[in-house]
Amino acid sequence: MYIPRKFELSDEAIATALGSAGMAHLITPGDDGLAITPMPMIYDPARNVLVAHMARANPHWRVTLESAAESVAIFTGIDGYISPSLYATKAETGKVVPTWNYETINVYGALRVHDDPDWLLDHVSALSDRHEQSRDMPWAVTDAPADFVAGQLKAIVGLELTITRWEGKAKMSQNQPECNQVSVVDGLASSGDFSDRQLADAVSNYTAGQSL
Repeated sequence: MYIPRKFELSDEAIATALGSAGMAHLITPGDDGLAITPMPMIYDPARNVLVAHMARANPHWRVTLESAAESVAIFTGIDGYISPSLYATKAETGKVVPTWNYETINVYGALRVHDDPDWLLDHVSALSDRHEQSRDMPWAVTDAPADFVAGQLKAIVGLELTITRWEGKAKMSQNQPECNQVSVVDGLASSGDFSDRQLADAVSNYTAGQSL
């Protein structure tokens, strides 16, 4: 991935982002081309792995068994359009063009398939617990009948990506002069679109210290 220095995420920033990340697109090259599957993944820093599962009917995991090629999991964060009208320098020179701000992380590694029911049960329990913890009445795997859960586990396989390298990019107006950074934040923050206001917060956070 092309990453200008101003947009490069540090290892610490990547690890922190992965700690709260959710959906990723897992890509594995195979003899018939690329296998691509969107899925939630959990980052385990102690073992330096990403953990996930997919439907047993999905041929992607069989590509993993047949190929020794490196896979990549792509996580995307907030993104959005930046209009030239948001730049303070538009009124001064008119030399501005539209762009797109975004966050993205690529995590590379070797995949291993898990088919053990106990491993799968531990994984789906951890995945559910993580995403249910903020709810007033969190659901747990144990809330469902054990025989039903056992049947569901037979329909999935587990995946573990052992991380070999990663790279992260946050293009959030860090390359703009301070006056444009301020006007972009102010313009997005005053928008009636909630996603624009979220983007304003992101731009503000990344440009505040000008270091990642």
